[in-house]
Amino acid sequence: MRRFALALAALLAPVSGLAAAAEPPCLSPGEFGALSTYSLPSLISGTTQRCAASLPADAWLRANGGGLADRYASLRPRAWPGAKAAFVKVAPSVNPMVVDVMDKLPDETIQQLVNAWMEALVVQQLPVERCGKIDRLLRLLSPLPPESTAELLGLAIGFGAKSGGGRFGKLAICPA
Repeated sequence: MRRFALALAALLAPVSGLAAAAEPPCLSPGEFGALSTYSLPSLISGTTQRCAASLPADAWLRANGGGLADRYASLRPRAWPGAKAAFVKVAPSVNPMVVDVMDKLPDETIQQLVNAWMEALVVQQLPVERCGKIDRLLRLLSPLPPESTAELLGLAIGFGAKSGGGRFGKLAICPA
C-alpha cells in the first residue's frame, strides 16, 4: 500500500518544466458531493492518525475515528463513479499525465492509490493546531448518516459558490 501512495504522490506532483499548475476547473455540487462521499473515510483516517498524539486521551476522535471512517466507507462503491469523474476532471490541473495513467489502470488499483494518497496527504499536511476543532466537528457530525454528512458539506460549499466564494482548499464549486 505504501508503494501505491508513493507512486501516486509522484504522479500527482507537478511536472517539472511545465508552467505552474492551472487552476482546477470548478466542480458541480453533485461532483463535489460524490468526491466528498468517496473521500471522507480516507480523510477521517488520516486525521485520526495525524491528531492522535496531540489530542487528550479521552478525545472523541481517538476513540471513534476508525469506526466513523469504516461507517463512511460503506458508501464508497456507490460514490466511486461520480468521484472518479470529478477526480479525472481536476487531475490535469495537478499533472496532465494522471488521466492517461488512470485510463490504463483498473478501478480497484486507482481506488487504492487515491485512498492512500488522500490519507497520506492529511497525515503530512494537517496542522495539529486544528485537531481539537476537528475532533469537536466530527463528534457533532457523527450521529448523522454518512450520506447526510457528505450532502451537508456539499451544501455548505455550495452556499459559498452562490456568493462567489465556493472553495474547498483548491477545489472550486461552480455557481448554481
